[in-house]
Amino acid sequence: MSDQLTPIEAEKAFWKSLEKSNAGMLGIDRPGYHHQPMTGFGEPESGAIWFFTRDDTDFARDVADRGQTGMFCYQAKDEQLQACIHGRLVIDQDRERIDRYWNPVVAAWYPEGKNDPHLTMIRFDGEDGRVWVSDKGVLGFGYEILKANLTKSTPDAGGVADVNLA
Repeated sequence: MSDQLTPIEAEKAFWKSLEKSNAGMLGIDRPGYHHQPMTGFGEPESGAIWFFTRDDTDFARDVADRGQTGMFCYQAKDEQLQACIHGRLVIDQDRERIDRYWNPVVAAWYPEGKNDPHLTMIRFDGEDGRVWVSDKGVLGFGYEILKANLTKSTPDAGGVADVNLA
């Protein structure tokens, strides 16, 4: 892959990667606010990513207070895709989504199951962002670094594109 990555290719690669490896850093987009690790469940058709959380956390209270602009930073496990997505954070008690995305890992955080009184969901409505894709793998990356050093050039580490998820 070269720098010729289109926004459509980048967006498709992002959603495909998020489906395989769905952990990232989510936070409110404001100075001094720390992002936190969260597991997201993506819906490419709407541009939304859903996160389970507890309503008694500072993060959930901050989002519920008045809705917030947020940022989701993502790096695939295989390190072949990175993304930084900007969007809106909204508390959403969608029972259908709770049922759809409920799994044993999520259940471990909610002792009373799906009816835990502190269970809530945050919907992240992705708007725009930037996606970096490198499908070279470890050996390909090493080759690019070696070649760049030998030829006094820069490596082809993949492509980057701005995306619009809204």
